[in-house]
Amino acid sequence: MTSTRPSRYSAIPPAERLPEWLRRPVGTASELEGVQEVVKQQRLHTICEEGRCPNRAECYAAGTATFLLGGPICTRSCAFCQVEKGQAPAPLDGAEPERVAEAVRLLGLRYVVLTAVARDDLADHGAVLFTATMAAIRAVDPAVAIEVLTPDFWGGHREEAAAVAAQRQRLQMVLNAAPVCFNHNLETVERLQGEVRRGATYRRSLGLLAVARELAPAIPTKSGLMLGLGESREEVIATLGDLRAVDCQRLTLGQYLRPSLAHLPVARYWSPEEFNELGAIAREMGFAQVRSGPLVRSSYHAAGSEGAGGE
Repeated sequence: MTSTRPSRYSAIPPAERLPEWLRRPVGTASELEGVQEVVKQQRLHTICEEGRCPNRAECYAAGTATFLLGGPICTRSCAFCQVEKGQAPAPLDGAEPERVAEAVRLLGLRYVVLTAVARDDLADHGAVLFTATMAAIRAVDPAVAIEVLTPDFWGGHREEAAAVAAQRQRLQMVLNAAPVCFNHNLETVERLQGEVRRGATYRRSLGLLAVARELAPAIPTKSGLMLGLGESREEVIATLGDLRAVDCQRLTLGQYLRPSLAHLPVARYWSPEEFNELGAIAREMGFAQVRSGPLVRSSYHAAGSEGAGGE
């Protein structure tokens, strides 16, 4: 059951016409149809399609895809996200991990990103979605590299200490499955967290990234920001500093694009030159891999071993 609550943003018009540098073709039919057909046959969801990612044809052609686990309904109500929201998602599909693995085989993928809707209705908050799917993929092809992009695994306890311990246990489950990269997005600067990421907090997410480094120092950590929600340049740089303070090693910076009039409006469009400048600053701060450009998303060129600026 999805939410039917009207959005307070629906009456807010777009800030301005979409800049030329954001008008990118979604790709040819041949680049998209093969992947879409396999995903449909296996009754799966990808964040590439659910989120209408502008890079999906490029990633598909490069042998990379991002699967959305846990169904198409998220229990959080983030104001930027295209994914459907609701407090009563369907029960987990026990066969989903094997179907993802079969899709990986059919598509010949060499690098897979696994993400998931927030499932605050589950006892483990969705940790098993990642571990079971990683095991299924490796049973089919152990050579496939798997990156995870997780929610914060928070909730279910009234006492703070109990909640922290439970979150740590869920995170440990995922890290024990040895992904090649652990990704958790801050999404925006600290001042805007309450409006943008409902149910999540800035400090909690930084803490998750810090604990990931503590529990599995051999696994690189990664995070991403959307620009254009009203943040300042100084706030972005301060956020990069906070990420480096918890030893986050990989970074994505991209332009927020409003999915519909029911979502947060765009405050402004950052230019390619500004993204290049921020990418250079991030490298100087010590990030080992940086993707910074208007159309960059969390999984953009995820398989690359070294950072690159812009598009």
